[in-house]
Amino acid sequence: MASQLPLSPPPKYLQEDDLTQECRDLLTSLPRENGWVNSHLYNYQGFWHTSRMFQGTFSCQKLFQAQDTDILLVTFPKSGTTWLKAILFGLVNRTHYPDTKHHPLLESNPHDLVPFLEQLFADKQVPDLASFTSPRLFSTHSPLPSLPESVRSSKCKMVYLCRNPMDTFVSLWHFTNKLRPEKNGANSLEDVFDRFCRGVSLCGPFWDHVLGYWKESLDKPNKVIFLKYEEMKEEPNLHLGRLAEFLGFPFSPAEEASGLVDEILGLCSFDNLRNLEVNKTGELSTGEEKRAFFRRGEVGDWKNFLTAEMVDRLDQISEQKLKNSGLKF
Repeated sequence: MASQLPLSPPPKYLQEDDLTQECRDLLTSLPRENGWVNSHLYNYQGFWHTSRMFQGTFSCQKLFQAQDTDILLVTFPKSGTTWLKAILFGLVNRTHYPDTKHHPLLESNPHDLVPFLEQLFADKQVPDLASFTSPRLFSTHSPLPSLPESVRSSKCKMVYLCRNPMDTFVSLWHFTNKLRPEKNGANSLEDVFDRFCRGVSLCGPFWDHVLGYWKESLDKPNKVIFLKYEEMKEEPNLHLGRLAEFLGFPFSPAEEASGLVDEILGLCSFDNLRNLEVNKTGELSTGEEKRAFFRRGEVGDWKNFLTAEMVDRLDQISEQKLKNSGLKF
């Protein structure tokens, strides 16, 4: 009789049992709902997390020490994170890599170059951040109340990118179905739409996440810049210039005259990134297939999937949640 091969462990993003005892104890006290990919989502400080992401967020809150020169990219999941990671890396490191034909973005996935803080802290050991040169670039999906105190009290800069809720939802539905174990089948659009509207999605509620950073950008405009995905797609040169000024890395007249702004935008364009071999094959260290992060990246793709009733429901929630805030989609 042939010996059976041992089952390979699930990818990191699906693992739910490699938690510290402190986190296990805390999870038992938190409200939970069925997850989109993992078995459950847990509500911590008003927002929903997988067990692994909760551990990363909780450890990061306790242990991460922000530096005044740090730059933190913040997004709700599926709001253009991968694209903006590339743009931020290209912008901040343009003097180190002046030749865009031989650039780290051609050989490394943007998520490897600008890592998620909560993923760095999700493992039981404290990550070694000594190799990060200043300014350190990190990203996070954490809502404002869950940021480490050192981020909020330091002079580090935060770049928040939001996307309209309809495209965000459709992108999230497609993405999570790619990550679900095959044996579990796909989530139906109707099922997860209802959960999204109730706020039960990774880092949801969507509206609370966006509104927290919108208000923070109004209160602290020198610390938080608030960008909209749709506006960046429409006028990328304008918003790259805004971003460079905000971060303290403005383009010189000579750089602008040389076409550097267009070079960076070309290197970091969605189509260019999607067609690079490094983003078409292989997996991230957490187990997600790299190609899963590049679907269409188009504004208005929701029109191909949402019914008129779904659009009305999302519009009503947005109107109610964002009333008198000055924020509109």
